[in-house]
Amino acid sequence: MERRETDVKETENRSTGKLSNPQNTIQVIQKHGFAFQKKFGQNFLIDAHVLDKIIAAAGVTADDMVLEIGPGIGTMTQYLAERARQVTAVEIDTNLIPILKETLSDYDNVTVINEDILKVDIKKLAEEYNAGKPIKVVANLPYYITTPIIMGLFESGVPIDNITVMVQKEVADRMQVGPGSKDYGALSLAVQYYAEPYIVANVPPNCFIPRPNVGSAVIRLTRHQTPPVEVKDRELMFKLIRASFNQRRKTLLNGLNNSPELSFGKEQIAAAIEQLGVPAAVRGEALTLEQFARLSDLLGESR
Repeated sequence: MERRETDVKETENRSTGKLSNPQNTIQVIQKHGFAFQKKFGQNFLIDAHVLDKIIAAAGVTADDMVLEIGPGIGTMTQYLAERARQVTAVEIDTNLIPILKETLSDYDNVTVINEDILKVDIKKLAEEYNAGKPIKVVANLPYYITTPIIMGLFESGVPIDNITVMVQKEVADRMQVGPGSKDYGALSLAVQYYAEPYIVANVPPNCFIPRPNVGSAVIRLTRHQTPPVEVKDRELMFKLIRASFNQRRKTLLNGLNNSPELSFGKEQIAAAIEQLGVPAAVRGEALTLEQFARLSDLLGESR
């Protein structure tokens, strides 16, 4: 008990002068007359314990280059800068750039880029700041753009060690569930193909300014050294996955047959499903990643 109280005091002492102290955040926002923009999904984290959990989960060390997506006013950036060798923070909102210049003025290992992360050449950044070695990604992601950012990172070929992000709790749950669950879908399969998901902490709305309407969670996605399944045509596999979940209530056969992305005949699809050894009326949500990989190979061969 005594140890726990000491830890709490240490965290509080460290955060007194930082933006994780709500009073400091409010002061900075008021000083700059900053207006929150709904289109950017801006909610600033104001809880030092959660920040410590994120940094610990990401395993940030003095050798690391960290890419931070959406630094906001620099709350997490301050914590990252104290532990990492280099922090490259990409912020889309031009109004936050002068604030970041002020809040990060004590740190000479931070580079702020005013750009849309979906348009940034992250591979080039990894080359420039980390000699092409695997980087760590940390972010408090807006809910509306979580999936494109995460999938963009995985599919870009950027060397990544892990991605530790704050997302909507429902999205975090979706990333780690298996077949048969109502949350299981294309995102679950895509994330699990590229990485091992692990929910680090659930974060209530009162840890943010302004308070979001939903609960959040910190999830760490540790990149697989090699994918957990072998598939001859990865692109085809993901087309099958998307098609099978686009119309969840339909059978796998009808979902694949109705997809404009696929050009297989109904008989071809039925034969592949039969070869897979699952019932003819199976739905996509019942298939594992391994089964989707096998189905992709079977359909690829039937061409």
